[in-house]
Amino acid sequence: MNIIVTGASSGIGFEAVIELILSGEHKVIALARSQDKLERLSEIAAGLNPDCILFPITFDIVHDDYADLEQFINANFDGKIDVLINNAGVLINKPFIQLLETDFVEMLQSNFIGHVRIIQSLYKFMPTGSHILNIGSMGGFQGSAKFSGLSAYSASKAALHTLTECLAQEFVQQGINVNCLALGSAQTEMLEQAFPGYQSPVMAFEMGKYVADFALTGHKFFNGKVLPVTGSTP
Repeated sequence: MNIIVTGASSGIGFEAVIELILSGEHKVIALARSQDKLERLSEIAAGLNPDCILFPITFDIVHDDYADLEQFINANFDGKIDVLINNAGVLINKPFIQLLETDFVEMLQSNFIGHVRIIQSLYKFMPTGSHILNIGSMGGFQGSAKFSGLSAYSASKAALHTLTECLAQEFVQQGINVNCLALGSAQTEMLEQAFPGYQSPVMAFEMGKYVADFALTGHKFFNGKVLPVTGSTP
């Protein structure tokens, strides 16, 4: 399969890419803003599977122009994307009263608008039977327990959840399935920066494996679903 993963330089995206290249059956484009971290990903991937086909590309899904990326897909993916994993995102932990309007703008751009841009740009490469997998959060899952300090983050993820449900209907004619995993916590750099000292019961590589597996097979069973991935009851 031809697969694109955003936010691939660390955390769950990084681990999902590693899981995908271990099989040796897929071509993967790994997108992220950090060139240094992408180089590290490439080195690790080559060490685990010297025959892997991995294209690490420094790319900002919010601000960069998609023309060059589209040309790259045409040249290296034969103009076809089977799976798009929208994992990129950021998190701000700050009390609501202290949040600035720019904090909300940053959350919406990184966790929502960026995904809108990449889907609008790349859906034309996705054939019938392909899968768009958005990575959401239990913070944006309706009826789940909410945490102080995450109002901007949770609101942006809730927008992504609703977009998932809408796109599943809009892409019926194209045969593209769209789902979203509302993830609970996993021990990632982003979590450690936002909640110093907190230890998640789920490691990043465990969640990355789950995301990779679902991206490959989940669309055979689900479409337009926002699925909670957590050990607790919402």
